[in-house]
Formats: sequence, C-alpha cells, structure tokens
Amino acid sequence: MSGEPRLREIADLAALKTLSHPRRYQVFQQLSLLGEATSAMLARELDLNTGATSYHLRELARHGFIEEVPKGNQAHGRERWWRVVPVDLRFPERSKQSAEIRPVVDEMNRRAYAADIELFEQLQRQSDDLAEWADAFLYSRGSMLLTLDELRSFFEEYIALINRFKRTRGEVPAGARTVLTRFFALPAPDPEHAVTESTDTAVPPGAEFEPAPERNESP
Repeated sequence: MSGEPRLREIADLAALKTLSHPRRYQVFQQLSLLGEATSAMLARELDLNTGATSYHLRELARHGFIEEVPKGNQAHGRERWWRVVPVDLRFPERSKQSAEIRPVVDEMNRRAYAADIELFEQLQRQSDDLAEWADAFLYSRGSMLLTLDELRSFFEEYIALINRFKRTRGEVPAGARTVLTRFFALPAPDPEHAVTESTDTAVPPGAEFEPAPERNESP
C-alpha cells in the first residue's frame, strides 16, 4: 500500500479557477482514472483536439495539480506522459472561503454532483455487462449526533481509511480495478426535529453512489 499523501488546501483563486474550468476539470478527472496518459490519449477519451488538451495539461501542471512522468518511466519514445500529483486535495472550509472563492467552489461542487449522478445512471444501464462487479454498487445512509469537531474527526478517519487501501500502479493485484468513492455529510435542516439517537441503514449493493464532498481528495 502507498503512504499517506501530502495534504494540500487550495486557497489561491487562480488555482481554483484553473481546476474549475469545465474542460480542465474533465482532463484532471480522466487523468485520475487512467493513472498516466498522453494528451492524445486524453483527447480521444474526451473527444477534444490534442492542441486544446495539451494546453489544459500545461495549465494544470503550472498550478501543481498534475506533473509530467519522468523520462524512462514510459517506453513510448518522445511522447509526454502526465499524471496527477498524489496529494490529499482540499478546498477551504466554507466559513473561511472569501466572497470570490465561494462561488467558484460552489460551481465546481455542483458540476461534480451532476457528473456523479450521470455516472451512476450510466453504470446502472451497463450493470448487465459488469459480471461480478455488478455487486460493487455499495451504498449506506445513516445519521449521527455529533459536534462539529467530532464530524471533522470522522472525516479525517474516513480519509485515512481510503489512504490505507490505496496502491501504486506497481502494487495492483490481479483482478483489481479502479473503484470510485464518494463522501457526503451535512447537518440536518431542522435541529428542532433531529433524531434523539444514532441510526444507520445499509442498502444492498446496486442502490447508488454517494455525492462528492466539498472537501475533495485526490486519487
């Protein structure tokens, strides 16, 4: 298993705008899934031209979101290969977001939620072709009575658990495939009608993915 990634909070507006650009965000997410790729590979996956993809890659690299794979790691001649920088990527907490940063983060999260719903619906339609992996739609709903500090601790333990199971490409065992994880927590809207004790309900595999968090973790 790989070690715990360095934590990086994006508080710079220019960096946030770079990542929130719709096409760049697509490139970043696709590169996260592929692990390592060239601009031509990403262009084919996203139906873009290679010139635009190369420009978006350079912009993402300029702000430290991705990096070029060192020469010699890929036996593909003079092609430039890229990968996501392995960091635990976070946004500032909402109470600490400036008036300029907040709408950028809100729009990025809105786009992420929409993409997750679209992905879930796509995978449901293709579930008959997933064989045993059709059982990998794990989903759970629940509620807890927590202080804000306890919720923060819960989130950090969740991230630590994710990092425990992460592997480098060289450590992947036979039969493994990329699994997407999502975490979503929010306060109940009406405290006067909050539950008086913790509850937890597990839904059988095949239900749905959970939406993406406001704090994001890089793969």
